[in-house]
Amino acid sequence: MEELMDSPPAVAVRNLRKVYGEKAAVDGLDLTVPPGCFFGFLGPNGAGKTTTIRMLMGLTPPTSGEIDILGFPLPDKGIEVKKRIGLVPDENLLFDQLTGLEFIEFVGRMYGIEQSQARERARGLLELFELDGTKGKLIGDYSKGMRKRVAMASALIHRPQLFLMDEPFEGVDAVGARLMKDILLEQVRQGVTIFLTSHVLEVVERLCDRVAIIHDGKLVVDDTIQNLRSGEETLEDIFVRVVGGSRQREPIEWL
Repeated sequence: MEELMDSPPAVAVRNLRKVYGEKAAVDGLDLTVPPGCFFGFLGPNGAGKTTTIRMLMGLTPPTSGEIDILGFPLPDKGIEVKKRIGLVPDENLLFDQLTGLEFIEFVGRMYGIEQSQARERARGLLELFELDGTKGKLIGDYSKGMRKRVAMASALIHRPQLFLMDEPFEGVDAVGARLMKDILLEQVRQGVTIFLTSHVLEVVERLCDRVAIIHDGKLVVDDTIQNLRSGEETLEDIFVRVVGGSRQREPIEWL
């Protein structure tokens, strides 16, 4: 734990902006994620979550502002950052004509892991994610939940220090979600930082140490789960209140 206290923030964002035309998708975001934290990044649809996480991944350049990942500035140290992070994007960009084993091994090779070690790690990850019964099955024939599992498994193969995860539990059944949560919690116990977006607030409330809520591209909440739980409101109550979802609605007579 002392090593984590001496480490730079896993994510440090200062006055981050991303503008499309005249619309600021992310507007002056300041955010710090401590190392070894399970961090939930929340917001309604169109709030700027995916744009933010794409900037953290180095996939989308910011209009202005600064991003440091694990103490390395983006984009200057982009290669160093990519060596140390694991990505589970919302799109699940997998190769449908490979088996799960082949894809995980391929990702390991892309990170410079020697072939025999990459194959050994891929087999272990398939077993860990309970996909070892699908060894000869092509990813194109996987269910959505299985695709999420193989995406997370491939993101683990190089033992990253930080996970950036966009809706990792979407389309995953209860058994698969429990398995994935247990693996992520074990990673946090080992000092890895998890940064995830999710619309499932109950999951975030159960897993995360700290939560930020973004609305219209601006940060509106940034606090620990412990502090947020100190009142009578649930995380869902807080979320609805701060994003303006509690206005009175006129009933429809015929409905």
